[in-house]
Amino acid sequence: MTTETLDPKKIEEISDRAIGYLSGAAISALVYLGDQLGLYRALRGAGPVTSAELAAKSKLHERWVREWLHGQASAGLVRYAGEGRFELTGEQAAVLADEANPAFLPGGFALTFSLFQKWERLHESFRTGRGVSYNQLGADHAVAESRFSAPWMRANLVSVILPGLEGVTSKLAAGAKVADAGCGSGKALLEMAKAYPNSQFHGYDSSELAIRFAKEHLAASGLTNVTFHHAAANTLKPDASFDFILTWDCLHDMTNPAEAMRAIRKAIKPDGTWLIVDINGMPAPEENYNHPLGGLLYGFSVLDCLGCSTSADGGAGLGTLGLPEPVARRMTAEAGFTRFTVRDFGNPLNSFYEVRP
Repeated sequence: MTTETLDPKKIEEISDRAIGYLSGAAISALVYLGDQLGLYRALRGAGPVTSAELAAKSKLHERWVREWLHGQASAGLVRYAGEGRFELTGEQAAVLADEANPAFLPGGFALTFSLFQKWERLHESFRTGRGVSYNQLGADHAVAESRFSAPWMRANLVSVILPGLEGVTSKLAAGAKVADAGCGSGKALLEMAKAYPNSQFHGYDSSELAIRFAKEHLAASGLTNVTFHHAAANTLKPDASFDFILTWDCLHDMTNPAEAMRAIRKAIKPDGTWLIVDINGMPAPEENYNHPLGGLLYGFSVLDCLGCSTSADGGAGLGTLGLPEPVARRMTAEAGFTRFTVRDFGNPLNSFYEVRP
């Protein structure tokens, strides 16, 4: 038996990398607390404040707020203004406090911590191979996922993405029938419905919880041209009635995406358009190892997406990075689509595929 000679420099490099991840985990917890306790919102626009002033404004204990501020200043997420005062700059507020800004990120931290609470089901999934559905992940997960994806979508769907698709906006303006298959909490559908009142919009999701939230958002919006259905994408009526169908970041989560694609093909008009929005991954897993967000995306896959896609017997198990362009091209062609165009809307995290019969 030979003894491997260890390289101390490589040990140090790996240790430094792991410590960086450990530091990130601790800072992530503080970001999550800052969001949940309203500390970022209280700091926004307040100028330099002391920990006592922030604690009073937030109705929290000063000593704990002070320690949180020290951590935030150390992480570069809050600016130390001197003389015991801290402030949230405009740029920091865009990322941490302004949910209308496409750069807003606390929803992602909330999503991660909602998944951290599910360790027991993860142990079981590793033993059995069976995941859990979106609905089983609970309300905190549904809310956090919506907060994570909505800011960029709201800023770009109507103003950038729809105009970038061939002939879609003219149909929507005139009056079209639209489906969001895998609509989640319905925010994308509501954005489109608000912009195009002559069209009729239908949201479909297999999660009862997601549809409940979608209906609540609909009621708050006052829109009358939207209907939500508690039904999976593969139950769309095969009546070739839809002018435009959207699947936003959900195909890789489905237990049977091929069946959903075949259903979409039968539900769409011969001149209709299907927009697939999914995660921008490479064809081979090893090609993702140098992806700047590869570790994060595979982490989300283990914690979330892989579980959803294996939550039924025979689930496809695509995982977060499981629908790269070659796979999407092949699967849509097998479902009966003949045209596949890659669109670039300036989001490095997502791929955009314009698909037609």
